[in-house]
Amino acid sequence: MVCVALLALLFGGSLKSATDFFNPTDGGGSLLDNAGGGLGEPLNVVVSGLSSPDVLTDDGIVNYARAIGFSTECFGIHLGDPQSANLGDGNGPQNQTIELRQDFGDSDIGTCLESLIGGNHFRVFRQNGPSADSGALFLAVSKEEDVSEGHTIVPDGYDIGRDALVAAAVGSTSFDGVTYSTTARNVTGLIAAGSQGVNHGIAQDGIVTLLTVTIV
Repeated sequence: MVCVALLALLFGGSLKSATDFFNPTDGGGSLLDNAGGGLGEPLNVVVSGLSSPDVLTDDGIVNYARAIGFSTECFGIHLGDPQSANLGDGNGPQNQTIELRQDFGDSDIGTCLESLIGGNHFRVFRQNGPSADSGALFLAVSKEEDVSEGHTIVPDGYDIGRDALVAAAVGSTSFDGVTYSTTARNVTGLIAAGSQGVNHGIAQDGIVTLLTVTIV
């Protein structure tokens, strides 16, 4: 314990732990983000802190997203307020790092099509606070309606969005000369199944999928 305390002092009062992630609820956080009005969207996918470090950076998650069929928003334009999440890491509520949308096979302008006809998308939140610094990325994934429906979530859209992202991610993928190998494991007990507190009143099954992404 003395050695740990000395190391923590030397490294600014905290140590980065080699772990998949810390349970946000242990630190007063939640597996629901804050979408406003007292409701939230499930953080239903976690990119493990044990993934290759380059995947967990801002540029890294964007390149990985492009490898699995997502990209940055159409011409960099974001409509609507960002959502926030408390990951129980001592940082308190933090706005999403980035939002990425299904690109329909075109990483340059494909997300413009998603903005029109709907599709899958996800928000990224990083767990890197002083009390729980896993480096893991928590994703709020959902499938949304088209623009005429105001981009609301489709029925069962949280589970559908998660499962579609995972199906696209598992195995070997690549983009811009970087090849990824991804494994998935479902985790239960982090969030209660059902619709209580969930945005749009859409029930979800309580499963969070953990992705471990390795650059090969």
